[in-house]
Order: sequence, then C-alpha cells, then structure tokens
Amino acid sequence: MIKQADVVVEVVDARDPWGTRSREVEKFADALGKQVIVVVNKADLVPKGILEKWARILRRERKTVFISATKRLGTRLLWKALREATNKRPVLVAVVGIPNVGKSTIINYLKGSHSVGASPIPGYTRHVTRLRVARWLRVLDTPGIVPRNPEELALISALRPEALDDPVPIATRFLELVAKKNPKLLEDLYGVGWENNPLLFLEKLARRRGMLGKGGTPLIEEAARTVIRDWQTGRNNFYLEPEDYGLE
Repeated sequence: MIKQADVVVEVVDARDPWGTRSREVEKFADALGKQVIVVVNKADLVPKGILEKWARILRRERKTVFISATKRLGTRLLWKALREATNKRPVLVAVVGIPNVGKSTIINYLKGSHSVGASPIPGYTRHVTRLRVARWLRVLDTPGIVPRNPEELALISALRPEALDDPVPIATRFLELVAKKNPKLLEDLYGVGWENNPLLFLEKLARRRGMLGKGGTPLIEEAARTVIRDWQTGRNNFYLEPEDYGLE
C-alpha cells in the first residue's frame, strides 16, 4: 500500500506517541521516497503541556499534526497538511498504524460519513479499503500493523484482552508503569488503594467488581482484562511523557 500511495499518514496514540510508532513502516516509506505525516490522535486525553513537549520531539523528525478525531479537534490542520504534502492531484494517501489508534475514525471524519467501520476493538479493519474522500483526495484504509514483539501488543492496544491466554503479566506490567508515575490515578479510577503490589491490587479489584469464582475466589484474570480494556478504550487516560523514554 505504501508503494501505491503518494503520502503516508501514520496514526499514533497521544497517550504514548513514541511507543505506538512503527519504525519499520517509516523506514520503508523513506526508502521509497514517500512523505510521512505523523497524526497524533486522541489528543483530548492528554494535557496540553505534555502534547507540546511531544510536538517538539516528533517535529524534529516528521511533519506532525495533533488531533482528536472523535471530537473533531485539530482536523483542519490535517486537511492543510494533506493539501501541502504534494502537488499531485488527485493524491493517494495510505493511512497506517497499529490497531486501535483511530485510523478509521479519522477517515470517517475526512469522508464526512461513516463510510469505514470504526470500533475500539483492536483488529477491526480486516481489508484494505480505497475511498474517494474529496475531488483531490483518495485514501487507503489499511488493517492495523502488528508489531513483532507479542509481549507489547496488549500494552499498545494492538491485542484484545479477550485474546490473551494469561492477561495477568501484561496487566501487572501496566499497573506498575502507571503506579510509578501516578498511583492516585488507579485509586480514583478503581476505588482500590495501591500498595505496591499489582497482584494484590487485581485481587481487590476482582472482589470490588464481584468477579468471583467458586467459593468466592477472586477472578484475577478477569480483573486483569478489565485493566487492559480500560486502557485500550480510553477510560484510563494514563499517558507517557518524553522523559519516560529518556527524551528531551
């Protein structure tokens, strides 16, 4: 699809723009001489000051636009970036990114109608779809790019929690990451105190939500899936900053 396209729009998640980039796609596009525009979606979930720090980092490498497709914020800037990307008309744009970053939602906004299925379920787009968005603009909606490291898939919203045989290690890592930066977020969101023990947290969450098995045993796996699901759907608005990646 990148070979066919004139411009590549890489959609990333504003809560973790660095971790949701696809370096392989960017290198491939560069090798083919295709311009890459990074679109940071879900910007409404992150404080403005944090977005400004990410803007300074990302714009050193790529043309970058910050938007919230669901709330239609910043989309004029996206239209402007697409118009200025090339003088070719019509221009064919490939919209790429990992699952669940909002590719189809962005295309639906550009199109002005729900012409592409959009869902918070990772992996919803199954086939490449070519759309006429405007007289001068054609768009390719592509299935999500799956990173090579399967352990990271759920953490970057690329794998549904229901598909995990054992969601506890992933949820544990995520809880530790959140608690290191903002344990109060977990307490406010779940009504469960953080005691520096992710397994204990999951057990308490399971009991609080009534996720119990035989004999009242807390279903820690279900609690883990809840934690992962809340992160993927945006209910948990935890975000990462450039400093978390050692970036300045």
